[in-house]
Amino acid sequence: MREIVFEVPAEMDGAKLKNFLRISCGMSARLLVKLKQQPMGLVINGAHARSIDILHCGDKVSIRMPDDRKLAEAGETSIAVVYEDEDLLVVEKPSGMPMHPSPGHDMDTLSNAVAGYFAKKGQQLAVRSVYRLDKDTTGLVVIAKNPYIAARLASGIEKEYTAICEGELFGEGTVDGPIARMEGHGIQREVSPAGIPAVTHWRAVGENGEYTLLKLRLETGRTHQIRVHMASIGHPLAGDDMYGGKTDAISRQALHCGRVELLHPVTGKELVFESSLPEDMRKFSFKSLEKKDILYKYCGQQ
Repeated sequence: MREIVFEVPAEMDGAKLKNFLRISCGMSARLLVKLKQQPMGLVINGAHARSIDILHCGDKVSIRMPDDRKLAEAGETSIAVVYEDEDLLVVEKPSGMPMHPSPGHDMDTLSNAVAGYFAKKGQQLAVRSVYRLDKDTTGLVVIAKNPYIAARLASGIEKEYTAICEGELFGEGTVDGPIARMEGHGIQREVSPAGIPAVTHWRAVGENGEYTLLKLRLETGRTHQIRVHMASIGHPLAGDDMYGGKTDAISRQALHCGRVELLHPVTGKELVFESSLPEDMRKFSFKSLEKKDILYKYCGQQ
């Protein structure tokens, strides 16, 4: 059982417990309902509390979340752990690993690998990935260990991707184009006026005459967003044959989630995680487009 304790600040003196949890602590209405139904799920100064109880400055409010019951099936695949505490797990997802089970991928997913990791540690936890990466996209994935953390981080993570696209790009730019499922296709997307708004910011940091090394940040998180947006401006990702990229230099889309920034929902501490490029992206050689020497850090080139 995970217990998280909050101290009531002066500005919430006289507030109802439910208002404090919803406004100051950012708790979802769904979790609040679950905690109300859980014995000692809501506690004030060590005593059982109701959501309508009045708080005073300095009160200690505790929420107690039971172990999860619905668990992913534990797999045997090991997973590289970057960071772990009571609330968070950050791992490295390799290429070729889907996020969740699907037909043809029953036990080889990230969820299975993380469930196996939890099981070996004796932790009864569901696998709550805060965001998804495509099967062949590599890099950092943040996993919340309880529903409170999952809800708080749903819109509170900044990710920076590294990609290699075809052709030459210089400077920086933004692709603002709605994305929709391509007609007649189960998963392929396209930029379409009928789509959902999507915004991608890119910055060129290296080039070699044939390919460009990019850093990208997203304002939205649509399926295949970077891949679709780069293809829409005539620069598909290297290896991304679904969207027009050639596979002679790399056999999968050259896309890596290499940096994640977040504020820890419990401690308030700023956390920054970085991940080196995988070998199949490190083999490319680029001339720097920035004043500082980025080539060793991003490309493995001296």
